[in-house]
Amino acid sequence: MDINREIDLRVAWIRKIIKDANAKGVVLGMSGGKDCALVGILCKKACENVTGIIMPCDSKRNYLEDRDDARLLNEKFGIKTLEIDLTPVKQVFRDRLFSLSENQKDIAYENINPRLRMITLYNYAQREGYLVAGTGNLSERTMGYFTKWGDGAYDFNPIGDMTVSEVYEMLRFLDCPEQIIQKAPSAGLFDGQTDEGDMGITYKEIDKYIREGKAEKKVKDKIECAFLKTAHKRDMGRIFPK
Repeated sequence: MDINREIDLRVAWIRKIIKDANAKGVVLGMSGGKDCALVGILCKKACENVTGIIMPCDSKRNYLEDRDDARLLNEKFGIKTLEIDLTPVKQVFRDRLFSLSENQKDIAYENINPRLRMITLYNYAQREGYLVAGTGNLSERTMGYFTKWGDGAYDFNPIGDMTVSEVYEMLRFLDCPEQIIQKAPSAGLFDGQTDEGDMGITYKEIDKYIREGKAEKKVKDKIECAFLKTAHKRDMGRIFPK
């Protein structure tokens, strides 16, 4: 990967999107992770007005290392930092929803987090005349490892074609804080959660399959099964084909 060229192309793309929309800036969720770090850096190179909102919600990790890493990244690259605690909102929302069904699955409640964050980002964007930047990578998208209408909702995404390995490569080139690069990727929906633990497969295996088409049968089957099962998440919503 020609990193300099890739950065220039993505920054120019972001600038054009902002200009075409007549937007005043960009807002994104800052979780302290690798993907939002890269998106934040790229957006800042393209536009002076970039806001990264830290949105802890119901997970201790959100209030500790994630918050610290997000603040560190924002400070280093001159990104405006805002913070809002969404835990009380989730608690009220959860209590109100409980009566709808006896089938109460943990994942249904965990997915409230990214959907509340989406509402927060779009509320801020509309008030300020900004666009919402997405922060999901190609490896996650292939596995369907994102929340539909949560972190899967955005106006543009400058890294959606990049594997996790490529994200790390670009972050190192851009001198991202090493602690962000080194920590285990996590959606931060609950304490102890990791992406690879949830998926039962490593990003290295996923990336090799995406870029080289190579994988052990067990790994290949898992990736292809996940891709097919989550196809609806990569669709904005189907309309009757009249």
